[in-house]
Amino acid sequence: MIDRDRFPVDPWRLIETRYTEEGVGETLFSVGNGYLGLRGNHIEGRGAHEHGTFINGLHETWPIRHAEQAYGFAEVGQTIVNAPDAKVMRVYVDDEPMSFDVADVREYSRTLDMRTGVLERIVVWETPSGKRVRIRDERIVSFQERHLAILRLEVTVENSDAPVTISCQLLNRQDGAGVYAGTPDAAKKKKADGFDPRKAEKIADRVLEPAEHWQDGMRSALSYQVADSGMTVAVVADHIIDTENDYNARTLIEADIAKNVFRVQAKAGVPIRITKLVSYHTSRGVPPRELVDRCRRSLDRVAVEGVQTQFQRQEEWLTAFWARSDVQIGGRDDLQQATRWCLFQLAQASARADGTGVPAKGVSGSGYSGHYFWDTEIYVLPFLTYTSPQWARNALRARVHMLPAARRRAAQLNEAGALFPWRTINGEEASAYYAAGTAQYHINADVSFALGKYVRATGDEEFLRREGADVAVETARLWATLGFWRGSTVVEESGAGDGIQTFHIHGVTGPDEYTTVVNDNLYTNVMARYNLRYAARIVREIAADFPEDYAQLVERTDLGFDEAESWERAAEAMFIPYSDALGIHPQDSLFLEREVWDLANTPDSQRPLLLHFHPLVIYRFQVLKQADVVLALFLQGNHFTPEEKRADFDYYDPLTTGDSTLSAVVQSILAAEVGYQELAQEYFEQSLFVDLHDLHHNAADGVHVASAGGVWTALVCGFGGMRDYAGELSFDPRLPADWPSLSFPLQWQGSAVQVTITADELRVRVSEGAPVPFTVRDVAYIATVDEVVVVPLADQGPIIAGRPSLRQFAEARRSDGTLLSASVPVITTTIPVIEPID
Repeated sequence: MIDRDRFPVDPWRLIETRYTEEGVGETLFSVGNGYLGLRGNHIEGRGAHEHGTFINGLHETWPIRHAEQAYGFAEVGQTIVNAPDAKVMRVYVDDEPMSFDVADVREYSRTLDMRTGVLERIVVWETPSGKRVRIRDERIVSFQERHLAILRLEVTVENSDAPVTISCQLLNRQDGAGVYAGTPDAAKKKKADGFDPRKAEKIADRVLEPAEHWQDGMRSALSYQVADSGMTVAVVADHIIDTENDYNARTLIEADIAKNVFRVQAKAGVPIRITKLVSYHTSRGVPPRELVDRCRRSLDRVAVEGVQTQFQRQEEWLTAFWARSDVQIGGRDDLQQATRWCLFQLAQASARADGTGVPAKGVSGSGYSGHYFWDTEIYVLPFLTYTSPQWARNALRARVHMLPAARRRAAQLNEAGALFPWRTINGEEASAYYAAGTAQYHINADVSFALGKYVRATGDEEFLRREGADVAVETARLWATLGFWRGSTVVEESGAGDGIQTFHIHGVTGPDEYTTVVNDNLYTNVMARYNLRYAARIVREIAADFPEDYAQLVERTDLGFDEAESWERAAEAMFIPYSDALGIHPQDSLFLEREVWDLANTPDSQRPLLLHFHPLVIYRFQVLKQADVVLALFLQGNHFTPEEKRADFDYYDPLTTGDSTLSAVVQSILAAEVGYQELAQEYFEQSLFVDLHDLHHNAADGVHVASAGGVWTALVCGFGGMRDYAGELSFDPRLPADWPSLSFPLQWQGSAVQVTITADELRVRVSEGAPVPFTVRDVAYIATVDEVVVVPLADQGPIIAGRPSLRQFAEARRSDGTLLSASVPVITTTIPVIEPID
């Protein structure tokens, strides 16, 4: 799936062997730490898809102008701001610029080393006069020092003396124009190329209002206040030159640019080394001057500690990260490389988010406007929970901080409790299209689900009692008022009715955004049931075991005495759609009444559907953007039988477009579980190379962080067969036939566990902590530090050849007796005439 001439296989490094000017490379070679991200732009700072420096949470707002306004629509848009760019270190030899569009490049390589966290580029450039110039540059964004980036440049004219100039710059690209602009090229061409809702909005007015800016020796500072959001940002850069050549330096400072220029009389073979230390700070209200002072303190500390110390700490940090995170695939260095790249991206997106959310693109690009979605809780939090629990705790605290806004939003929509925003940066709803936005109430259950999974896996009851329980309580309250009771009288042979009542949730959208505002979406109902049960259980447990904490919870949330009981009643009566006629769970109450979209005969030129068909066209068909029911089968798999999972997977897999990057990972997991082992591998590799091979043609806008998180889940839960239903750790492996082994670490309730699977055994070792009980195919075991458990495996689960097809349902009929048939919407340039039927 990847060009191996350009990107050779290396299990620990992503290596690029030839220069190509395109945005995907900027994303693939971005470096970040969850707070600060530098796109993989070249130091020359000229042509680029998007010159990007992004800081988590730094955003601008603007009033959303709806064509037709209605009460409760999102009112304020939010988009991530391009922070001042410190990457530029331009090289001139004989006053000729090194520029890839005209340069005679004799050697080129770019390497992202995932063990050291260093991005390195080596270029050998021959000037028109025959001078051979070797340029080596490195950059890191520190995991240890949240606000620090370091760029190092070494220039050597190998075969001649020559005048060399190096221009180090800080640029405000957010408000720049021409070569100084940070706007993605694709966004500039939006009108010509067609609308793409996945891209960031472009604000026409000035965004960064200049504040304090100055230079002091080799130190430069720029600071700004964001025009409408009121946020502030500052960047300060130090410059250190090390060379035996003669040189002089000059400076320039303006509101939107700072230059530190070094003019060197270079001798042949004598290197010029420049180190650029950069600190960024942001705030929601602190004045820019205070942020400048913080940047100065950060750089002063680094100056005392030394630059090389920062590189050593980066490597030490990553050594610890890989020890608790690395998933090893035996004998497949190609898959190993891609897997480690995905896991590294998760660290870059979340490690130092430190209480902010994890954006859908991390800090690698402006796609999806830098918003936080449910992606974090369902696709990223599992990896964080089982490998770096502190990061998971920080991400959950971001939701706790959003509770006041979520409560206001619920009240605005006539509901009790809290409603988390579908997409946001500052906690307010920013989704202008409510049908595929606000109506996705399932985000409430997703947040509560991630909370429950975190607490079970870590045993962090203190966090739950102190603030996490508030999330569970407020989200459960919303379901209690959003849903409603419907009575039914089933007449038995005796003539008496049983008076059964069911609990329903109407007017919502599930994860599948190709089917919106429906009644009794299965995923939503199943997850809401979990949410209600979980909230009721923890409220009772806190009341029984921690009365003081319970009293504080009551005070914080005004919790009623009988609320938990009402939640349990609703959960037990939750309506779960099921079709006796087809033997499957309908995605919603009317899903099976729609016509079936024939994906097999839909041309590639009309994919993804959302870019080629009006939503109303899509909404009339049985067709999925992502696996909706299948996701419920995975997350709440203990509530479905193996037969139900197989039947549902068979029905929905042929209807799923994969237009969402979140879909293939879930399809891979369920395919592995029910027995489609080759199909599971196919879906896994689609997920693995979403960005590395740009499978969705938008990797240039940033890393698909949730898909990267799903890669870990597909490996550990799909092929590794790990589950933790009701807090009980279990395994039922599905190792692919051509993989010699699969090994992964887990953090489980304070213990460090290593799991290794081969074709004929599963091995569990506890390297640190208390004994760990678990089951393998319903047989109980306990692993300890002193005793490795080795479990023989008779097989790797059922094996089903091929893949599901709609042909299985060729003769199937709906409950009303009508025959299911598949078709593709007709695209015409004239209005068809339908003849009357005699």
